[in-house]
Amino acid sequence: MRRRRIGFGRVAQETNCFCGVPTTLEDFRQPGRYLRGGELLRACGRGGSEAPGLARHAELSGFVEAARRAGYRRVEPVPLVSTWAIPGGPLTAGCLAALRDELCAAIDDAGPLDGLLLSMHGAMGAEGSDDPEADLIEAVRERVGPDLPIAVTLDLHAQLGPRFVDRTTLVAGYRTNPHRDHRTVGRRAGELLIRTTLGELRPTAAWRRLPLVLGGGTTIDFLPTMRPIYRWMRRVERDPRVLYVSQFNAHIWNGSPDLGWASLVVTDDDPALADRLADELADRLWAVRHAQPPEFPGPEQAIAQARAARLRRRLGTVCMCDASDVVGAGASGENTRLLRALLEDATDLLCYAPVRAAELVDLLWDRPPGTPVRAEVGGRLEPDLNTPLPVEGRLLARREHPTLGRMIALDLGHLKLVVTAGPPLAMKPAFYARMGLDPWKADLVVVKSMFPFRWYFLPLNRKTIYVKTRGSTDFDAPLRRTYSRPVHPVDPVPHRTGSDPYT
Repeated sequence: MRRRRIGFGRVAQETNCFCGVPTTLEDFRQPGRYLRGGELLRACGRGGSEAPGLARHAELSGFVEAARRAGYRRVEPVPLVSTWAIPGGPLTAGCLAALRDELCAAIDDAGPLDGLLLSMHGAMGAEGSDDPEADLIEAVRERVGPDLPIAVTLDLHAQLGPRFVDRTTLVAGYRTNPHRDHRTVGRRAGELLIRTTLGELRPTAAWRRLPLVLGGGTTIDFLPTMRPIYRWMRRVERDPRVLYVSQFNAHIWNGSPDLGWASLVVTDDDPALADRLADELADRLWAVRHAQPPEFPGPEQAIAQARAARLRRRLGTVCMCDASDVVGAGASGENTRLLRALLEDATDLLCYAPVRAAELVDLLWDRPPGTPVRAEVGGRLEPDLNTPLPVEGRLLARREHPTLGRMIALDLGHLKLVVTAGPPLAMKPAFYARMGLDPWKADLVVVKSMFPFRWYFLPLNRKTIYVKTRGSTDFDAPLRRTYSRPVHPVDPVPHRTGSDPYT
Protein backbone atom coordinates (compact mmCIF):
# COMPACT_ATOMS: atom_id res chain seq x y z
CA MET A 1 0.00 0.00 0.00
CA ARG A 2 1.30 3.46 -0.91
CA ARG A 3 2.25 5.58 2.07
CA ARG A 4 -0.04 8.56 2.60
CA ARG A 5 1.67 11.94 2.91
CA ILE A 6 -0.27 14.25 5.25
CA GLY A 7 0.81 17.82 5.82
CA PHE A 8 0.29 19.48 9.19
CA GLY A 9 0.64 23.05 10.41
CA ARG A 10 -0.86 25.91 12.40
CA VAL A 11 -1.92 29.52 11.95
CA ALA A 12 -3.77 30.67 15.06
CA GLN A 13 -4.75 33.60 17.21
CA GLU A 14 -7.78 34.48 19.34
CA THR A 15 -8.58 38.07 18.45
CA ASN A 16 -10.31 40.69 20.59
CA CYS A 17 -11.98 43.40 18.50
CA PHE A 18 -12.21 45.66 21.57
CA CYS A 19 -8.43 45.68 22.09
CA GLY A 20 -6.72 48.74 20.64
CA VAL A 21 -3.32 47.09 20.17
CA PRO A 22 -3.08 45.59 16.65
CA THR A 23 -1.46 42.22 16.08
CA THR A 24 1.46 42.32 13.67
CA LEU A 25 3.60 39.71 11.96
CA GLU A 26 6.24 40.29 14.65
CA ASP A 27 3.82 38.87 17.23
CA PHE A 28 3.77 35.60 15.26
CA ARG A 29 7.56 35.57 14.99
CA GLN A 30 8.43 35.67 18.69
CA PRO A 31 10.58 32.83 20.13
CA GLY A 32 8.65 29.63 20.70
CA ARG A 33 5.79 30.69 18.40
CA TYR A 34 7.26 29.99 14.96
CA LEU A 35 8.39 26.56 13.71
CA ARG A 36 8.99 25.17 10.23
CA GLY A 37 9.90 21.88 8.61
CA GLY A 38 12.09 19.53 10.60
CA GLU A 39 12.09 21.85 13.62
CA LEU A 40 8.30 21.57 13.76
CA LEU A 41 8.40 17.78 13.46
CA ARG A 42 10.93 17.51 16.31
CA ALA A 43 8.90 19.86 18.52
CA CYS A 44 5.82 17.66 18.05
CA GLY A 45 7.62 14.37 18.62
CA ARG A 46 8.59 12.55 21.78
CA GLY A 47 10.74 14.78 23.96
CA GLY A 48 9.76 17.91 22.03
CA SER A 49 7.91 21.03 23.15
CA GLU A 50 5.27 22.49 20.83
CA ALA A 51 4.92 25.80 22.73
CA PRO A 52 7.85 26.13 25.19
CA GLY A 53 6.85 27.37 28.62
CA LEU A 54 3.13 27.14 27.83
CA ALA A 55 2.21 23.77 26.32
CA ARG A 56 4.61 20.92 25.73
CA HIS A 57 2.08 18.98 23.66
CA ALA A 58 -0.88 20.41 21.73
CA GLU A 59 -2.90 19.60 18.61
CA LEU A 60 0.01 19.02 16.24
CA SER A 61 1.74 16.73 18.71
CA GLY A 62 -1.53 14.80 18.85
CA PHE A 63 -1.55 14.44 15.07
CA VAL A 64 2.04 13.20 15.01
CA GLU A 65 1.09 10.68 17.68
CA ALA A 66 -1.80 9.49 15.50
CA ALA A 67 0.58 9.06 12.57
CA ARG A 68 3.01 7.11 14.73
CA ARG A 69 0.22 4.83 15.91
CA ALA A 70 -0.93 4.24 12.33
CA GLY A 71 2.63 3.34 11.39
CA TYR A 72 5.09 5.42 9.43
CA ARG A 73 5.04 2.83 6.68
CA ARG A 74 1.40 3.81 6.08
CA VAL A 75 1.52 7.51 6.95
CA GLU A 76 4.20 10.17 6.55
CA PRO A 77 3.57 13.32 8.63
CA VAL A 78 4.83 16.25 6.54
CA PRO A 79 5.63 19.34 8.64
CA LEU A 80 4.63 22.66 7.08
CA VAL A 81 4.67 25.74 9.32
CA SER A 82 3.32 26.47 12.80
CA THR A 83 2.91 30.08 13.83
CA TRP A 84 0.69 31.60 16.49
CA ALA A 85 0.32 34.77 18.50
CA ILE A 86 -0.85 35.49 22.02
CA PRO A 87 -4.45 36.82 21.92
CA GLY A 88 -4.63 40.51 21.07
CA GLY A 89 -6.18 43.09 18.78
CA PRO A 90 -7.08 42.48 15.12
CA LEU A 91 -4.32 41.44 12.74
CA THR A 92 -3.10 44.08 10.35
CA ALA A 93 -3.99 43.42 6.71
CA GLY A 94 -0.31 42.94 5.92
CA CYS A 95 0.06 40.38 8.71
CA LEU A 96 -2.86 38.29 7.44
CA ALA A 97 -1.55 38.41 3.86
CA ALA A 98 1.93 37.32 4.98
CA LEU A 99 0.54 34.40 6.99
CA ARG A 100 -1.60 33.29 4.04
CA ASP A 101 1.32 33.45 1.63
CA GLU A 102 3.62 31.57 3.98
CA LEU A 103 1.14 28.77 4.60
CA CYS A 104 0.51 28.37 0.88
CA ALA A 105 4.24 28.42 0.12
CA ALA A 106 4.84 25.70 2.72
CA ILE A 107 2.16 23.56 1.07
CA ASP A 108 3.74 24.12 -2.34
CA ASP A 109 7.19 23.20 -1.01
CA ALA A 110 5.87 20.01 0.60
CA GLY A 111 5.13 18.35 -2.72
CA PRO A 112 2.14 16.05 -3.40
CA LEU A 113 -0.05 15.52 -0.33
CA ASP A 114 -2.86 13.07 0.40
CA GLY A 115 -4.34 15.07 3.27
CA LEU A 116 -3.87 18.18 5.38
CA LEU A 117 -4.38 18.89 9.09
CA LEU A 118 -4.44 22.49 10.26
CA SER A 119 -4.64 23.79 13.82
CA MET A 120 -6.53 27.06 13.99
CA HIS A 121 -8.36 28.94 16.71
CA GLY A 122 -11.53 29.94 14.92
CA ALA A 123 -11.86 33.46 16.39
CA MET A 124 -9.24 35.34 14.39
CA GLY A 125 -10.02 38.90 13.36
CA ALA A 126 -8.18 41.12 10.89
CA GLU A 127 -8.36 44.50 9.24
CA GLY A 128 -10.28 44.33 5.97
CA SER A 129 -11.65 40.80 6.44
CA ASP A 130 -14.94 39.55 7.83
CA ASP A 131 -13.56 36.01 8.32
CA PRO A 132 -9.75 35.70 8.16
CA GLU A 133 -9.67 31.96 8.78
CA ALA A 134 -12.12 31.41 5.93
CA ASP A 135 -9.74 33.48 3.78
CA LEU A 136 -6.89 31.16 4.78
CA ILE A 137 -8.90 28.00 4.10
CA GLU A 138 -10.04 29.35 0.73
CA ALA A 139 -6.44 30.01 -0.26
CA VAL A 140 -5.40 26.53 0.89
CA ARG A 141 -8.30 24.88 -0.94
CA GLU A 142 -7.30 26.64 -4.14
CA ARG A 143 -3.79 25.23 -3.71
CA VAL A 144 -4.70 21.60 -2.98
CA GLY A 145 -7.82 21.19 -5.13
CA PRO A 146 -11.42 20.32 -4.29
CA ASP A 147 -10.93 16.69 -3.27
CA LEU A 148 -7.98 16.67 -0.85
CA PRO A 149 -9.22 15.91 2.70
CA ILE A 150 -8.65 18.86 5.04
CA ALA A 151 -9.12 18.45 8.81
CA VAL A 152 -9.13 21.50 11.07
CA THR A 153 -8.96 21.63 14.86
CA LEU A 154 -10.64 24.60 16.54
CA ASP A 155 -10.99 26.12 19.97
CA LEU A 156 -14.53 25.66 21.29
CA HIS A 157 -14.84 29.47 21.21
CA ALA A 158 -14.59 29.45 17.41
CA GLN A 159 -16.96 31.36 15.15
CA LEU A 160 -18.25 29.17 12.32
CA GLY A 161 -19.26 30.49 8.91
CA PRO A 162 -20.29 28.83 5.64
CA ARG A 163 -17.16 29.80 3.71
CA PHE A 164 -15.04 28.03 6.30
CA VAL A 165 -17.15 24.92 6.88
CA ASP A 166 -17.87 24.29 3.20
CA ARG A 167 -14.17 24.09 2.35
CA THR A 168 -13.17 21.66 5.09
CA THR A 169 -13.65 17.90 5.29
CA LEU A 170 -13.55 17.50 9.05
CA VAL A 171 -13.85 20.07 11.86
CA ALA A 172 -12.94 19.01 15.42
CA GLY A 173 -13.45 21.34 18.38
CA TYR A 174 -12.08 21.22 21.90
CA ARG A 175 -14.27 19.36 24.36
CA THR A 176 -13.11 20.92 27.63
CA ASN A 177 -13.30 24.34 29.25
CA PRO A 178 -10.85 25.14 30.81
CA HIS A 179 -9.10 23.73 27.75
CA ARG A 180 -7.01 20.68 28.59
CA ASP A 181 -7.55 18.38 25.62
CA HIS A 182 -5.50 20.05 22.87
CA ARG A 183 -3.41 16.96 22.23
CA THR A 184 -6.41 14.63 22.40
CA VAL A 185 -8.32 16.68 19.84
CA GLY A 186 -5.31 16.69 17.50
CA ARG A 187 -4.91 12.94 17.86
CA ARG A 188 -8.60 12.22 17.24
CA ALA A 189 -8.73 14.53 14.22
CA GLY A 190 -5.52 12.93 12.94
CA GLU A 191 -6.88 9.42 13.30
CA LEU A 192 -10.05 10.34 11.39
CA LEU A 193 -8.08 12.15 8.68
CA ILE A 194 -5.70 9.23 8.23
CA ARG A 195 -8.60 6.79 7.88
CA THR A 196 -10.18 9.18 5.37
CA THR A 197 -7.04 9.27 3.22
CA LEU A 198 -6.95 5.46 3.33
CA GLY A 199 -10.51 5.30 1.99
CA GLU A 200 -11.96 3.85 5.21
CA LEU A 201 -14.20 6.86 6.02
CA ARG A 202 -16.32 9.41 4.15
CA PRO A 203 -16.82 12.33 6.60
CA THR A 204 -20.14 14.13 6.17
CA ALA A 205 -20.88 17.21 8.29
CA ALA A 206 -23.95 19.17 9.30
CA TRP A 207 -23.97 22.33 11.42
CA ARG A 208 -26.31 24.86 12.92
CA ARG A 209 -25.63 28.45 13.91
CA LEU A 210 -27.66 29.80 16.82
CA PRO A 211 -28.80 33.41 17.44
CA LEU A 212 -27.01 33.27 20.78
CA VAL A 213 -23.91 35.18 21.87
CA LEU A 214 -23.94 34.82 25.65
CA GLY A 215 -25.37 32.01 27.76
CA GLY A 216 -24.55 28.69 29.37
CA GLY A 217 -23.54 30.26 32.67
CA THR A 218 -19.77 29.93 33.05
CA THR A 219 -19.68 27.42 30.13
CA ILE A 220 -17.25 25.29 32.17
CA ASP A 221 -17.63 21.72 30.95
CA PHE A 222 -17.81 19.99 34.33
CA LEU A 223 -20.26 22.39 36.02
CA PRO A 224 -24.02 21.71 36.01
CA THR A 225 -25.17 23.96 33.13
CA MET A 226 -22.93 22.48 30.43
CA ARG A 227 -22.08 19.06 31.89
CA PRO A 228 -25.26 17.32 30.60
CA ILE A 229 -24.54 18.61 27.09
CA TYR A 230 -20.99 17.27 27.08
CA ARG A 231 -22.24 13.94 28.42
CA TRP A 232 -24.78 13.77 25.60
CA MET A 233 -22.02 14.50 23.05
CA ARG A 234 -19.87 11.66 24.38
CA ARG A 235 -22.82 9.30 24.43
CA VAL A 236 -23.72 10.11 20.81
CA GLU A 237 -20.16 9.36 19.71
CA ARG A 238 -20.50 5.77 20.88
CA ASP A 239 -22.43 5.18 17.66
CA PRO A 240 -19.78 4.06 15.13
CA ARG A 241 -21.54 6.12 12.45
CA VAL A 242 -20.76 9.31 14.40
CA LEU A 243 -17.16 10.46 13.97
CA TYR A 244 -17.05 13.74 15.93
CA VAL A 245 -19.44 16.09 17.73
CA SER A 246 -18.49 19.71 18.46
CA GLN A 247 -20.22 22.66 20.06
CA PHE A 248 -18.87 26.18 19.80
CA ASN A 249 -19.71 28.87 22.37
CA ALA A 250 -18.18 31.68 20.27
CA HIS A 251 -15.56 34.17 21.42
CA ILE A 252 -17.77 37.02 22.58
CA TRP A 253 -15.09 39.64 21.86
CA ASN A 254 -14.79 38.55 18.22
CA GLY A 255 -15.75 41.25 15.73
CA SER A 256 -17.95 39.13 13.44
CA PRO A 257 -21.40 40.65 12.84
CA ASP A 258 -22.69 37.07 12.54
CA LEU A 259 -21.44 36.08 16.00
CA GLY A 260 -23.25 33.09 17.46
CA TRP A 261 -22.97 29.68 19.05
CA ALA A 262 -22.91 26.63 16.79
CA SER A 263 -23.29 22.87 16.73
CA LEU A 264 -21.45 20.62 14.29
CA VAL A 265 -21.68 16.87 13.78
CA VAL A 266 -19.53 14.72 11.50
CA THR A 267 -20.77 11.27 10.50
CA ASP A 268 -19.42 8.53 8.26
CA ASP A 269 -21.38 9.13 5.05
CA ASP A 270 -24.71 9.60 6.83
CA PRO A 271 -25.99 13.13 6.11
CA ALA A 272 -29.45 12.48 7.57
CA LEU A 273 -27.97 11.40 10.90
CA ALA A 274 -25.59 14.39 10.92
CA ASP A 275 -28.54 16.73 10.31
CA ARG A 276 -30.67 15.21 13.05
CA LEU A 277 -27.89 15.28 15.64
CA ALA A 278 -26.78 18.81 14.74
CA ASP A 279 -30.38 19.92 15.31
CA GLU A 280 -30.64 18.11 18.62
CA LEU A 281 -27.36 19.56 19.89
CA ALA A 282 -28.48 23.05 18.82
CA ASP A 283 -31.71 22.57 20.78
CA ARG A 284 -29.75 21.54 23.87
CA LEU A 285 -27.50 24.59 23.58
CA TRP A 286 -30.48 26.89 23.07
CA ALA A 287 -32.05 25.51 26.23
CA VAL A 288 -29.24 26.96 28.40
CA ARG A 289 -29.35 30.44 26.88
CA HIS A 290 -30.90 32.05 29.94
CA ALA A 291 -28.02 30.99 32.23
CA GLN A 292 -25.93 34.15 32.01
CA PRO A 293 -22.43 34.69 33.49
CA PRO A 294 -22.46 35.84 37.12
CA GLU A 295 -21.97 39.47 38.08
CA PHE A 296 -18.42 40.21 39.19
CA PRO A 297 -17.47 42.47 42.12
CA GLY A 298 -15.30 45.56 41.82
CA PRO A 299 -11.69 45.64 43.13
CA GLU A 300 -12.48 46.83 46.68
CA GLN A 301 -15.18 44.21 47.23
CA ALA A 302 -12.98 41.49 45.74
CA ILE A 303 -10.10 42.39 48.07
CA ALA A 304 -12.49 42.24 51.02
CA GLN A 305 -13.54 38.73 49.95
CA ALA A 306 -9.93 37.63 49.75
CA ARG A 307 -9.17 39.13 53.16
CA ALA A 308 -12.12 37.26 54.70
CA ALA A 309 -10.87 33.91 53.34
CA ARG A 310 -8.31 33.50 56.15
CA LEU A 311 -8.31 29.71 56.38
CA ARG A 312 -8.17 29.27 52.63
CA ARG A 313 -5.20 31.62 52.38
CA ARG A 314 -3.37 29.62 55.03
CA LEU A 315 -3.92 26.40 53.07
CA GLY A 316 -2.98 27.85 49.69
CA THR A 317 -3.76 31.07 47.88
CA VAL A 318 -6.61 33.11 46.41
CA CYS A 319 -6.63 33.43 42.61
CA MET A 320 -8.03 36.77 41.50
CA CYS A 321 -8.85 37.06 37.81
CA ASP A 322 -8.90 40.56 36.38
CA ALA A 323 -11.91 39.72 34.21
CA SER A 324 -11.75 43.06 32.37
CA ASP A 325 -8.11 42.62 31.31
CA VAL A 326 -7.82 38.93 30.41
CA VAL A 327 -4.74 38.56 28.22
CA GLY A 328 -5.84 35.02 27.36
CA ALA A 329 -8.93 36.56 25.71
CA GLY A 330 -7.08 39.33 23.88
CA ALA A 331 -6.74 42.20 26.36
CA SER A 332 -3.56 44.26 26.34
CA GLY A 333 -2.58 43.43 29.94
CA GLU A 334 -1.84 47.02 30.99
CA ASN A 335 -5.01 47.73 33.00
CA THR A 336 -3.96 49.40 36.28
CA ARG A 337 -7.29 49.62 38.14
CA LEU A 338 -6.82 46.40 40.10
CA LEU A 339 -3.15 47.21 40.76
CA ARG A 340 -4.11 50.58 42.22
CA ALA A 341 -6.65 48.95 44.54
CA LEU A 342 -4.13 46.33 45.66
CA LEU A 343 -1.56 49.01 46.47
CA GLU A 344 -4.05 51.13 48.43
CA ASP A 345 -6.44 48.62 50.01
CA ALA A 346 -4.56 45.31 50.40
CA THR A 347 -1.59 46.40 52.50
CA ASP A 348 -2.19 43.50 54.91
CA LEU A 349 -2.03 40.88 52.13
CA LEU A 350 0.97 39.51 50.22
CA CYS A 351 -0.06 39.99 46.61
CA TYR A 352 1.44 38.95 43.27
CA ALA A 353 0.26 40.70 40.09
CA PRO A 354 1.39 41.25 36.48
CA VAL A 355 1.34 44.27 34.17
CA ARG A 356 2.63 45.05 30.70
CA ALA A 357 5.15 47.90 30.41
CA ALA A 358 7.79 47.27 27.76
CA GLU A 359 9.54 50.60 28.27
CA LEU A 360 10.17 49.85 31.96
CA VAL A 361 11.49 46.37 31.18
CA ASP A 362 13.90 47.87 28.65
CA LEU A 363 15.00 50.54 31.13
CA LEU A 364 15.78 48.08 33.94
CA TRP A 365 16.93 45.05 31.97
CA ASP A 366 20.65 45.63 32.54
CA ARG A 367 20.29 46.90 36.12
CA PRO A 368 21.30 44.67 39.07
CA PRO A 369 18.78 43.30 41.58
CA GLY A 370 18.19 45.79 44.39
CA THR A 371 18.13 48.79 42.06
CA PRO A 372 15.64 51.41 43.35
CA VAL A 373 12.70 51.93 40.99
CA ARG A 374 10.39 54.89 40.68
CA ALA A 375 8.30 54.80 37.53
CA GLU A 376 4.86 54.59 35.96
CA VAL A 377 3.28 51.44 34.54
CA GLY A 378 0.32 51.01 32.20
CA GLY A 379 -1.69 53.50 30.20
CA ARG A 380 0.62 53.72 27.19
CA LEU A 381 -0.83 51.22 24.73
CA GLU A 382 -4.48 52.19 25.25
CA PRO A 383 -4.45 55.65 26.90
CA ASP A 384 -8.17 56.11 26.32
CA LEU A 385 -8.90 52.98 28.35
CA ASN A 386 -6.12 52.76 30.95
CA THR A 387 -4.31 55.32 33.10
CA PRO A 388 -0.65 55.20 34.20
CA LEU A 389 0.04 54.10 37.77
CA PRO A 390 3.06 55.47 39.72
CA VAL A 391 5.01 52.72 41.53
CA GLU A 392 8.04 52.84 43.81
CA GLY A 393 10.15 49.94 45.02
CA ARG A 394 13.19 47.94 44.00
CA LEU A 395 14.15 45.48 41.29
CA LEU A 396 13.93 41.86 42.42
CA ALA A 397 14.78 39.77 39.36
CA ARG A 398 14.83 39.60 35.58
CA ARG A 399 14.22 36.54 33.42
CA GLU A 400 13.57 35.72 29.77
CA HIS A 401 10.57 33.45 29.27
CA PRO A 402 10.91 31.03 26.31
CA THR A 403 7.63 32.27 24.82
CA LEU A 404 6.60 35.45 26.67
CA GLY A 405 9.98 37.17 26.38
CA ARG A 406 11.57 39.57 28.87
CA MET A 407 10.09 39.86 32.36
CA ILE A 408 11.20 41.69 35.52
CA ALA A 409 9.93 41.49 39.10
CA LEU A 410 9.54 44.54 41.34
CA ASP A 411 9.23 44.59 45.13
CA LEU A 412 6.61 47.20 46.02
CA GLY A 413 6.27 46.07 49.63
CA HIS A 414 3.18 43.92 50.09
CA LEU A 415 2.74 43.82 46.29
CA LYS A 416 5.23 41.94 44.11
CA LEU A 417 4.77 43.12 40.54
CA VAL A 418 5.86 41.13 37.47
CA VAL A 419 6.35 43.49 34.54
CA THR A 420 6.48 42.06 31.03
CA ALA A 421 7.57 43.48 27.71
CA GLY A 422 4.81 41.63 25.88
CA PRO A 423 1.35 40.45 26.92
CA PRO A 424 1.51 39.18 30.55
CA LEU A 425 -0.14 35.80 30.05
CA ALA A 426 -0.29 34.93 33.76
CA MET A 427 -2.16 31.63 33.93
CA LYS A 428 0.34 29.17 35.47
CA PRO A 429 2.06 29.23 38.88
CA ALA A 430 5.34 29.05 36.95
CA PHE A 431 4.72 32.60 35.67
CA TYR A 432 5.54 33.82 39.19
CA ALA A 433 7.81 30.99 40.35
CA ARG A 434 10.13 31.70 37.41
CA MET A 435 10.66 35.18 38.91
CA GLY A 436 11.50 33.79 42.37
CA LEU A 437 7.98 34.38 43.74
CA ASP A 438 6.52 31.31 45.43
CA PRO A 439 2.72 31.27 44.81
CA TRP A 440 2.21 29.12 47.92
CA LYS A 441 3.40 32.03 50.07
CA ALA A 442 1.08 34.61 48.52
CA ASP A 443 -2.27 35.53 50.02
CA LEU A 444 -3.53 36.65 46.62
CA VAL A 445 -2.32 35.92 43.09
CA VAL A 446 -3.66 37.87 40.10
CA VAL A 447 -4.15 35.92 36.87
CA LYS A 448 -4.85 37.20 33.36
CA SER A 449 -6.67 34.08 32.17
CA MET A 450 -10.42 33.50 32.10
CA PHE A 451 -10.54 29.71 32.54
CA PRO A 452 -7.24 27.82 31.96
CA PHE A 453 -5.71 29.06 35.22
CA ARG A 454 -8.26 26.98 37.13
CA TRP A 455 -6.60 23.85 35.81
CA TYR A 456 -3.00 24.95 36.33
CA PHE A 457 -3.55 26.45 39.79
CA LEU A 458 -5.69 23.52 40.96
CA PRO A 459 -3.17 22.20 43.57
CA LEU A 460 -2.92 25.53 45.44
CA ASN A 461 -5.99 27.59 44.53
CA ARG A 462 -8.37 27.67 47.49
CA LYS A 463 -10.69 30.44 46.29
CA THR A 464 -11.36 32.03 42.90
CA ILE A 465 -12.55 35.63 42.58
CA TYR A 466 -13.36 37.30 39.28
CA VAL A 467 -13.08 41.09 39.33
CA LYS A 468 -14.59 43.67 37.01
CA THR A 469 -12.29 46.65 36.48
CA ARG A 470 -13.59 47.99 33.11
CA GLY A 471 -11.70 46.90 30.03
CA SER A 472 -11.70 45.07 26.71
CA THR A 473 -12.84 41.72 28.14
CA ASP A 474 -15.90 42.92 30.05
CA PHE A 475 -18.72 40.41 29.60
CA ASP A 476 -21.23 43.14 28.85
CA ALA A 477 -19.16 44.59 25.97
CA PRO A 478 -20.79 42.31 23.33
CA LEU A 479 -24.21 43.48 24.47
CA ARG A 480 -23.46 46.99 23.21
CA ARG A 481 -22.66 45.90 19.65
CA THR A 482 -24.79 45.69 16.51
CA TYR A 483 -25.26 42.30 14.85
CA SER A 484 -26.53 41.21 11.45
CA ARG A 485 -29.64 39.67 13.03
CA PRO A 486 -31.39 39.58 16.43
CA VAL A 487 -29.36 37.58 18.98
CA HIS A 488 -29.95 36.54 22.58
CA PRO A 489 -29.55 38.21 25.06
CA VAL A 490 -29.18 41.49 23.17
CA ASP A 491 -32.62 41.13 21.59
CA PRO A 492 -35.79 39.20 22.35
CA VAL A 493 -35.42 35.97 20.34
CA PRO A 494 -38.28 33.52 20.99
CA HIS A 495 -36.96 30.74 18.72
CA ARG A 496 -33.48 29.63 17.68
CA THR A 497 -34.46 29.15 14.02
CA GLY A 498 -35.18 31.98 11.65
CA SER A 499 -34.12 33.52 8.36
CA ASP A 500 -30.49 32.42 8.76
CA PRO A 501 -30.11 29.36 6.46
CA TYR A 502 -27.63 27.82 8.91
CA THR A 503 -30.03 27.67 11.85
